[in-house]
Amino acid sequence: MRHAVLVAAVVALACVAAPSAGATNECRGLQVCVPVIGPWVVADATPVSFQLSCPAKFVVAGLDAELSRRGVDVTFRGALGSPVNPGITTSRAAEFLARLLVGGAPATFRPHIGCVPAAGSGERFPTVMRPAPPLAPAAVQLAVRPGTHRYVERCAAGKRLTGASHSIGFYTATPPSAALVRSIAVTQSVSGGVVRLVVHAGSLPGVKAIVQAELECA
Repeated sequence: MRHAVLVAAVVALACVAAPSAGATNECRGLQVCVPVIGPWVVADATPVSFQLSCPAKFVVAGLDAELSRRGVDVTFRGALGSPVNPGITTSRAAEFLARLLVGGAPATFRPHIGCVPAAGSGERFPTVMRPAPPLAPAAVQLAVRPGTHRYVERCAAGKRLTGASHSIGFYTATPPSAALVRSIAVTQSVSGGVVRLVVHAGSLPGVKAIVQAELECA
């Protein structure tokens, strides 16, 4: 059994408490924290993104990730503002960005977020001309079933599609095997403001897998 390699990317807070006792650090230094664990997401040489959300009325205050092996670079997208803080740099959801730097066996990462109550989060420091908030993709999760299935996704009414991507995730206790990762293939095409996905999956005995489609809608 492979051991997951741990990567920390924890947002600094003004007030800290005793560290959490978990193997990951998304709740370290937070007095009140709800941890949320994502699936094992397949990383590739082409950058992939995965969005993980807090419960309602909570914002992201800490982040971490586990890697199935070394050679995966994981970061997250934050918003401009001062101070760097939950509710300013982050919102209810965090978008993880990953890229495989070293080839070889299939690699995966599992994102973690620590969520704190949104009440009392900081405010952005006013500037002469503030940039627009970062474009948060609309995330759609599709349950993977054996066989070949086709999906069509669009932006909400009144919005225009400017880009789209997808990622594959496995809800397993340990990193998925190379054979399991290779059992799912996804092709994506974009035309006329419509995203079309074709998901082909082999046998998935007792494994919950998803494809997350992210639509950038302006």
